[in-house]
Amino acid sequence: MPFYRQMGKIPKKRHTIFKKEDGTLYREQVMGTKGFSGIQSILYHNHAPTQIIKSELLKDCRVEYEEQGDLSHRHFHSNELKESGDAVAGRQFILGNEDVLIGTVNPTEKMDYFYRNGDGDEVLYVHYGTGKVETTFGTLKYQPGDYIVIPIGTIYRVSPDVGDSKFLVIETSSWITTPKRYRNNHGQLLEHSPFCERDIRGPEVLETHLDTGEYEVRTKSRGFLHSQTFDHHPLDVVGWDGFLYPWIFNIADFEPITGRIHMPPPIHQTFEANNFVICSFVPRLYDYHPEAVPAPYYHSNVDSDEVLYYVEGNFMSRKGVNEESITLHPSGIPHGPHPGKVEASIGKKETLELAVMIDTFRPLRVVKQAKNVEDKEYKYSWN
Repeated sequence: MPFYRQMGKIPKKRHTIFKKEDGTLYREQVMGTKGFSGIQSILYHNHAPTQIIKSELLKDCRVEYEEQGDLSHRHFHSNELKESGDAVAGRQFILGNEDVLIGTVNPTEKMDYFYRNGDGDEVLYVHYGTGKVETTFGTLKYQPGDYIVIPIGTIYRVSPDVGDSKFLVIETSSWITTPKRYRNNHGQLLEHSPFCERDIRGPEVLETHLDTGEYEVRTKSRGFLHSQTFDHHPLDVVGWDGFLYPWIFNIADFEPITGRIHMPPPIHQTFEANNFVICSFVPRLYDYHPEAVPAPYYHSNVDSDEVLYYVEGNFMSRKGVNEESITLHPSGIPHGPHPGKVEASIGKKETLELAVMIDTFRPLRVVKQAKNVEDKEYKYSWN
């Protein structure tokens, strides 16, 4: 993130002696990205973060993709993926490529282990449900509409509250950040950005755990899931400072950009990563030119795949999609509004739709299991 934060106790100067009350040293950890040229934070642990008593390979967690079929628009009913579990083990992926994995999870159980993604950042979009995410940087409480952004290498555990909950899961092989065109040279969000730093929530409280015993941390790296057992609680940080930490932005705080005639999808951009972007479609006023056509024009995805996750409302350009639907409109062929939707949009003043869009700049592939929840007639729904 482009602004500095500090929590807990830290020494006056980095890389200097920092002692506990018993005279022993806290263990300093520099956690940074892009070698030493990206953003970073410095954490102070009660124990060395390398101090483990057991290490083992758990499983191959690479997804299997379907064989290449015809180039067509796809529609998946993610609400039919009924399996539940914890926020990591219960993930069911639908689409992916070298840059991103996209799926959903219905977390009903507290994780009885800790987890870190060693391959890239993660975004968990909370469709419904509440709970908390405990991390090495502190605890964050989440609610519906939250984008939870978790940097690579962050040890965390999700504890959902009682009741139904669902996340859209976006795993990357890179980083997640705010759009470059909305930041100045110092990293601050500009005045014309659809949101600002005031809308971002970081960890609310830093809980330092001094417990000893056996604690499992599972690490995803290189397509495999690994297990390391610590002889102390992994959330033993007494203080930290820097620019790298987990944070939350709620979709309700995204202020839509509107115009006299239909505006292109980049106005909805919320995050960027390597070779893909994430956008937020939120309730907004329609175009106000007297002859405006609010529905989007047909357009060709010449060099990007478009994915939409439908959250709530009646998506004005689509028929037959429901909450929790996921659509894929691949590069190479045009897509656009369903029959009758252009005419129906004329004269309308606003839309109350809510959706998350992911545009990728390398082709996506469909995970094998996704065929079990696919609407196979979707590609013919423009007839």
